[in-house]
Amino acid sequence: MSRWEELTGGTSGEDYAARFAALAGSGKDMHGEARLCAALVPAGARVLDAGCGTGRVMIRLAELGYDCVGVDRDDSMLAVARRQAPELPWIQADLATLDPAGLPGAAAFDLVVAAGNIFPLLATGTEATVVDRLAAALRPGGLMVAGFGLDQAHLPVPPTITLPEYDAYCAEAGLTLVDRFATWDAHPFEGGGYAVSVHQMHRD
Repeated sequence: MSRWEELTGGTSGEDYAARFAALAGSGKDMHGEARLCAALVPAGARVLDAGCGTGRVMIRLAELGYDCVGVDRDDSMLAVARRQAPELPWIQADLATLDPAGLPGAAAFDLVVAAGNIFPLLATGTEATVVDRLAAALRPGGLMVAGFGLDQAHLPVPPTITLPEYDAYCAEAGLTLVDRFATWDAHPFEGGGYAVSVHQMHRD
Protein backbone atom coordinates (compact mmCIF):
# COMPACT_ATOMS: atom_id res chain seq x y z
CA MET A 1 0.00 0.00 0.00
CA SER A 2 1.28 3.46 -0.87
CA ARG A 3 1.66 6.16 1.77
CA TRP A 4 -1.03 8.06 -0.17
CA GLU A 5 -3.50 5.21 0.38
CA GLU A 6 -2.57 5.01 4.06
CA LEU A 7 -3.25 8.73 4.31
CA THR A 8 -6.54 8.87 2.41
CA GLY A 9 -8.00 5.37 2.26
CA GLY A 10 -8.44 5.84 -1.49
CA THR A 11 -11.62 7.91 -1.09
CA SER A 12 -10.29 11.44 -1.32
CA GLY A 13 -10.95 12.45 -4.92
CA GLU A 14 -13.98 14.66 -4.32
CA ASP A 15 -12.45 16.31 -1.24
CA TYR A 16 -9.20 16.95 -3.09
CA ALA A 17 -10.99 18.50 -6.05
CA ALA A 18 -13.14 20.66 -3.79
CA ARG A 19 -10.08 21.99 -1.96
CA PHE A 20 -8.43 23.10 -5.20
CA ALA A 21 -11.68 24.53 -6.54
CA ALA A 22 -11.94 26.66 -3.40
CA LEU A 23 -8.35 27.86 -3.84
CA ALA A 24 -9.03 28.74 -7.48
CA GLY A 25 -12.22 30.53 -6.46
CA SER A 26 -10.27 32.64 -4.00
CA GLY A 27 -8.14 33.91 -6.87
CA LYS A 28 -5.09 31.76 -6.25
CA ASP A 29 -3.11 30.87 -9.38
CA MET A 30 -3.50 27.11 -9.89
CA HIS A 31 -1.43 26.65 -13.04
CA GLY A 32 2.19 27.03 -11.98
CA GLU A 33 2.98 23.41 -12.76
CA ALA A 34 1.50 23.58 -16.25
CA ARG A 35 3.26 26.89 -16.91
CA LEU A 36 6.65 25.40 -16.04
CA CYS A 37 5.97 22.36 -18.20
CA ALA A 38 5.05 24.67 -21.08
CA ALA A 39 8.36 26.49 -20.63
CA LEU A 40 10.25 23.18 -20.87
CA VAL A 41 8.68 21.66 -24.00
CA PRO A 42 6.76 23.20 -26.93
CA ALA A 43 3.03 22.84 -27.49
CA GLY A 44 2.21 19.57 -29.21
CA ALA A 45 4.77 17.64 -27.16
CA ARG A 46 3.76 14.35 -25.55
CA VAL A 47 3.39 14.66 -21.78
CA LEU A 48 2.90 11.90 -19.21
CA ASP A 49 1.28 13.17 -16.01
CA ALA A 50 2.50 10.62 -13.45
CA GLY A 51 0.22 10.60 -10.44
CA CYS A 52 -2.24 12.85 -12.27
CA GLY A 53 -4.81 12.81 -9.47
CA THR A 54 -7.94 14.74 -10.38
CA GLY A 55 -6.29 16.03 -13.56
CA ARG A 56 -5.76 19.68 -12.66
CA VAL A 57 -2.32 19.92 -14.30
CA MET A 58 -3.01 17.69 -17.28
CA ILE A 59 -6.30 19.34 -18.21
CA ARG A 60 -4.55 22.70 -18.33
CA LEU A 61 -1.72 21.26 -20.45
CA ALA A 62 -4.26 19.75 -22.86
CA GLU A 63 -5.91 23.18 -23.14
CA LEU A 64 -2.48 24.58 -24.07
CA GLY A 65 -2.15 22.07 -26.91
CA TYR A 66 -0.14 19.24 -25.36
CA ASP A 67 -0.69 15.54 -26.15
CA CYS A 68 -1.24 14.20 -22.64
CA VAL A 69 -1.73 10.89 -20.86
CA GLY A 70 -2.58 10.74 -17.16
CA VAL A 71 -1.77 7.83 -14.85
CA ASP A 72 -2.83 7.33 -11.24
CA ARG A 73 -3.64 4.35 -9.03
CA ASP A 74 -6.37 6.14 -7.03
CA ASP A 75 -9.82 5.42 -8.51
CA SER A 76 -11.48 8.23 -6.58
CA MET A 77 -9.10 10.79 -8.08
CA LEU A 78 -9.44 9.40 -11.61
CA ALA A 79 -13.23 9.48 -11.34
CA VAL A 80 -13.04 13.25 -10.90
CA ALA A 81 -10.57 13.61 -13.78
CA ARG A 82 -12.73 11.54 -16.11
CA ARG A 83 -15.80 13.56 -15.25
CA GLN A 84 -14.00 16.86 -15.86
CA ALA A 85 -12.31 15.81 -19.11
CA PRO A 86 -13.78 12.57 -20.46
CA GLU A 87 -12.07 13.08 -23.82
CA LEU A 88 -8.58 12.71 -22.31
CA PRO A 89 -6.81 9.38 -21.62
CA TRP A 90 -6.85 8.61 -17.87
CA ILE A 91 -5.15 5.32 -17.00
CA GLN A 92 -5.35 3.50 -13.68
CA ALA A 93 -1.96 2.00 -12.93
CA ASP A 94 0.64 1.69 -10.20
CA LEU A 95 3.69 3.75 -11.15
CA ALA A 96 5.95 1.04 -9.72
CA THR A 97 4.70 -1.49 -12.28
CA LEU A 98 3.92 0.91 -15.12
CA ASP A 99 4.62 -0.42 -18.61
CA PRO A 100 5.11 2.65 -20.83
CA ALA A 101 4.61 0.51 -23.94
CA GLY A 102 1.03 -0.11 -22.83
CA LEU A 103 0.08 3.57 -22.68
CA PRO A 104 -2.00 5.26 -25.41
CA GLY A 105 0.01 6.55 -28.36
CA ALA A 106 2.99 4.86 -29.93
CA ALA A 107 5.66 7.51 -29.36
CA ALA A 108 7.80 7.95 -26.27
CA PHE A 109 7.12 11.01 -24.13
CA ASP A 110 8.88 14.37 -24.39
CA LEU A 111 8.10 15.19 -20.76
CA VAL A 112 7.09 13.34 -17.62
CA VAL A 113 5.65 15.53 -14.87
CA ALA A 114 5.25 14.34 -11.28
CA ALA A 115 3.54 17.10 -9.31
CA GLY A 116 1.78 16.90 -5.97
CA ASN A 117 4.37 15.17 -3.75
CA ILE A 118 4.27 11.96 -5.79
CA PHE A 119 7.60 10.58 -4.60
CA PRO A 120 7.15 11.09 -0.83
CA LEU A 121 3.71 9.43 -1.07
CA LEU A 122 4.84 6.26 -2.84
CA ALA A 123 4.99 2.92 -1.09
CA THR A 124 8.24 3.00 0.87
CA GLY A 125 11.03 1.28 -1.02
CA THR A 126 9.52 1.74 -4.49
CA GLU A 127 11.02 5.16 -5.23
CA ALA A 128 13.93 3.93 -7.36
CA THR A 129 11.64 1.58 -9.28
CA VAL A 130 9.19 4.38 -10.05
CA VAL A 131 11.98 6.65 -11.28
CA ASP A 132 13.14 3.81 -13.53
CA ARG A 133 9.62 3.18 -14.91
CA LEU A 134 9.06 6.88 -15.63
CA ALA A 135 12.48 7.26 -17.23
CA ALA A 136 11.61 4.33 -19.50
CA ALA A 137 8.68 6.36 -20.84
CA LEU A 138 10.93 9.18 -22.06
CA ARG A 139 12.44 9.64 -25.49
CA PRO A 140 16.21 10.28 -25.63
CA GLY A 141 16.69 13.87 -24.51
CA GLY A 142 13.25 13.93 -22.87
CA LEU A 143 12.70 15.66 -19.54
CA MET A 144 11.30 14.60 -16.18
CA VAL A 145 10.15 17.33 -13.80
CA ALA A 146 9.15 16.45 -10.24
CA GLY A 147 8.23 18.69 -7.35
CA PHE A 148 7.98 17.44 -3.78
CA GLY A 149 8.38 18.45 -0.17
CA LEU A 150 11.55 17.66 1.72
CA ASP A 151 10.47 18.34 5.30
CA GLN A 152 7.45 17.93 7.56
CA ALA A 153 6.28 21.49 6.91
CA HIS A 154 5.81 20.75 3.20
CA LEU A 155 4.36 17.23 3.45
CA PRO A 156 1.27 15.52 4.88
CA VAL A 157 3.50 12.62 5.99
CA PRO A 158 7.02 12.40 7.46
CA PRO A 159 9.63 12.86 4.71
CA THR A 160 11.12 9.69 3.23
CA ILE A 161 13.19 10.83 0.25
CA THR A 162 16.03 13.34 0.09
CA LEU A 163 17.27 15.21 -2.95
CA PRO A 164 20.60 13.29 -3.03
CA GLU A 165 18.63 10.02 -2.97
CA TYR A 166 16.31 11.21 -5.73
CA ASP A 167 19.23 12.38 -7.86
CA ALA A 168 20.93 9.02 -7.37
CA TYR A 169 17.81 7.14 -8.49
CA CYS A 170 17.62 9.40 -11.54
CA ALA A 171 21.28 8.84 -12.39
CA GLU A 172 20.78 5.07 -12.20
CA ALA A 173 17.89 5.44 -14.66
CA GLY A 174 19.95 7.44 -17.16
CA LEU A 175 18.75 10.89 -16.12
CA THR A 176 20.96 13.94 -15.50
CA LEU A 177 19.96 16.95 -13.38
CA VAL A 178 19.65 20.05 -15.56
CA ASP A 179 17.77 22.48 -13.28
CA ARG A 180 16.31 22.80 -9.81
CA PHE A 181 13.84 25.36 -8.53
CA ALA A 182 12.30 26.23 -5.17
CA THR A 183 8.80 26.55 -6.67
CA TRP A 184 6.86 25.70 -9.81
CA ASP A 185 7.22 29.40 -10.65
CA ALA A 186 10.94 28.68 -11.20
CA HIS A 187 12.34 30.63 -8.27
CA PRO A 188 15.99 29.60 -7.70
CA PHE A 189 16.54 26.73 -5.28
CA GLU A 190 18.76 27.77 -2.38
CA GLY A 191 17.91 25.00 0.03
CA GLY A 192 14.60 24.82 1.84
CA GLY A 193 11.74 22.41 2.26
CA TYR A 194 10.46 22.09 -1.32
CA ALA A 195 12.21 21.48 -4.63
CA VAL A 196 11.22 21.15 -8.28
CA SER A 197 13.85 19.11 -10.12
CA VAL A 198 14.31 18.85 -13.89
CA HIS A 199 16.25 15.83 -15.16
CA GLN A 200 17.05 14.92 -18.77
CA MET A 201 17.23 11.45 -20.29
CA HIS A 202 20.58 10.75 -21.92
CA ARG A 203 20.62 10.89 -25.70
CA ASP A 204 21.45 7.69 -27.56
